[in-house]
Amino acid sequence: MADALKLQLQFGGGAELLFDKIKKREIELPQLNKYLPDSTDNKWTIRHLLVWIKDNLLRERPELFLQGDSVRPGILVLVNDADWELFGELDYELKNNDIIMFISTLHGG
Repeated sequence: MADALKLQLQFGGGAELLFDKIKKREIELPQLNKYLPDSTDNKWTIRHLLVWIKDNLLRERPELFLQGDSVRPGILVLVNDADWELFGELDYELKNNDIIMFISTLHGG
């Protein structure tokens, strides 16, 4: 089993404002059972990634990014440049070197 899972996270459309205005991050996730010892899963999914993002990266106003255990409506999620709906949304099993992009389509006026 691999020790760490390497991903690139990208934030755009204003979502980066919730993450210290940083649009691109290279991250390494530990083994899932080390981060979430109570989880019965053994592979990282986007659902688990959102928990990690909330705990480690989200700096302000989580209600603008998360709703329940998912992203808020109006946040477009892309997995390797394709809509996450094609991959099972929250249940997509992350793979090494995946690029996960979060784009806000919500804009004030």
